[in-house]
Order: sequence, then C-alpha cells, then structure tokens
Amino acid sequence: MTEAAWARGAITALRAEPAPATPLRRAIARFGGAVVHLKDESAHPSGKLKHRLIRDLLLHALASGDLREGATLVEATGGGGALSLGHFANLLGLPFTAVMPARAHPAQVAAIESLGGRCELVDPPLAIYTTAERIAAQDNGFYLDMFNRAEAATDWRTGNIGSELLAQCDTPPGWVVCGAGTGITAATLARHFRYADAPTRVAVADPGHSAYFPGWASGDPGYGTGMPSRVPGIGRPRIEPAFRIDLADRVVPVPDAASIAAMRYLAERTGTRYGPATGTCLWAARQLAARTGATGAMVIVAGEGGERYRDTYYSDAWLAGKGIDTGPWRSVLEESSG
Repeated sequence: MTEAAWARGAITALRAEPAPATPLRRAIARFGGAVVHLKDESAHPSGKLKHRLIRDLLLHALASGDLREGATLVEATGGGGALSLGHFANLLGLPFTAVMPARAHPAQVAAIESLGGRCELVDPPLAIYTTAERIAAQDNGFYLDMFNRAEAATDWRTGNIGSELLAQCDTPPGWVVCGAGTGITAATLARHFRYADAPTRVAVADPGHSAYFPGWASGDPGYGTGMPSRVPGIGRPRIEPAFRIDLADRVVPVPDAASIAAMRYLAERTGTRYGPATGTCLWAARQLAARTGATGAMVIVAGEGGERYRDTYYSDAWLAGKGIDTGPWRSVLEESSG
C-alpha cells in the first residue's frame, strides 16, 4: 500500500467515527439575572474537550502527508490530551507516547497506559516540548505539537464548538466562559461568533500560576510565569501561540480553592461530577455576573468528567492534606446563586 493510500484510509476512518453534537445542559446555575448553561464536552468518546483538537491535528497531518503509516504519535501534554490521543491512536492502529511533567498523578499515567500508551515523565515541566521533539525524531515518530499547530488545524468557520453551540441555543448567549490550555477553544469561539455575526462575548477562566490573565491584562503575548497550573487541563506557564489576547473579551483570574469549591458545588446541583477546570469556569461565570450585571444566558464549557478526581479534588482528606479550604468560596457561591 502506498503512503497516500494509507493516509486516505486513515482519513476515512477518522471521518467515519460518529461525531454528534455534545449536549447543552440547561440552567445548571443562576447568578442574579444570569442563567448558566453547560456545554458538556465530556460526552466525546475520549471524554475530553481536546478530542476535537486531536482529531483536527491528525486530519491535518494526514492530509498534508506529515503522518505516515507505522509512525509513533508523540505529544507533550499535561495528561488530558493524551487520553484523546490514545483513543485516535487505537483507531488508526498506531503506537503513542505521552510526554508529561514528572508531577503527573499516577492515576493519569495508569489511564494512558491502559490505552496502550507509553508515558515519558520529565522535569522541569517546560522540558516536555523539547523532549517530545527528541523522542519523535528518534523513534520514527510524529510530534503533534498541539500548542503550535492548533491554529492551523482548527476550522473556526464550521463544524466547531462555536457553531454547535449557536445551533443549540434559541438566541445567542451573552457570554461563553471557557478555560485555556492551548488557547484554541477561546480563539475558535471568538472567531466563529464574529463570523456568524453573533453578539456573544468570550471570557477565559484562568487558574492560579497561569500566564493568561497577567498576559491579557498587560497586553503582553510573551508573558510567562514559569510555574505550572494546579488545575488539570487549563492554565499555562506561558501564553501559547494559539491564544489571542485581542480575541478574549475578558480573562477572569480564579483562585484554585474557588475552582474546587465550584466543581463540588456543581456536582451536588447536577448529580454529575466534572473536573476542576469546569469549576474554574463556573466561578468565573459567577464573577462576570456579579461584576458586569450580566443577565440572560451564559454558557460554561465543561472539558472533562470528574471520576478520575475521586481520590483527589473530590476527597476531603486529600484537600485537607494539601491545606486547601474550600469553605469560604462555597459560602460565596451559595449566597450568590439562585
């Protein structure tokens, strides 16, 4: 089989996988006159918001002739993206390696290995990029490099989270709140809303230690903190290339304890556990409603489910051991919600 024939077959396999719109859960919270809906990206087959991006990156690589039969897929990731990569690697019959910070939780490593992946743990955290590049060069691999290639691979006009969301809403929401890892979700939403002539604004919920809020506030796209986020899936020690400061209407800083309090509060209200990054978005929605007086529909993006955090962020004993007190933040949520 020629390389072109293999690539066509791989593209067909990716496109043949069912990709229904992820659900929009309505009225999961109310803050003043704002009604908060939830775009549930955990409904993807891999359970991750990054499912969309990894699929787009692979399609782009195959169509461009960059990904060849038998290549090892390699990615630098905090862990969540590797689970989506594992899903597609298995679909295509390709091996994969996830390069992650050494502090990665053992449960994350076990989940990746259960999909047949290999984990390379490195320190310091910023070394994941050069390490992934080196491994790909040595092992007949293809480095997805989602932080640098996300913008080129993502179609912001059609078939994206923004177009899905507008189709699910009776009228365009006033705000959509998402986190930022690569930053491509926020950029795609903002671009699509402009393209569709929708008045919806985009807010980015940013956890502690992340560069996105201070970089946005200072207007410095080169801003860096050098410190990893403690909220899985979002927040970066540097502003990534796909994040556009000028496309974010607001970036809302969220203390980590507030993210966890909001995550647990949401689980009690909905009966569904989401990850701490969803809590970051819910707290940011609360802040937006309080500070701007926003009314009507707001949408938060839930990037993953919360079952793998059962023994950490959902564990009272684990939080106590880390010295994290969510009580004051929980009280604020209860006092401000309807």
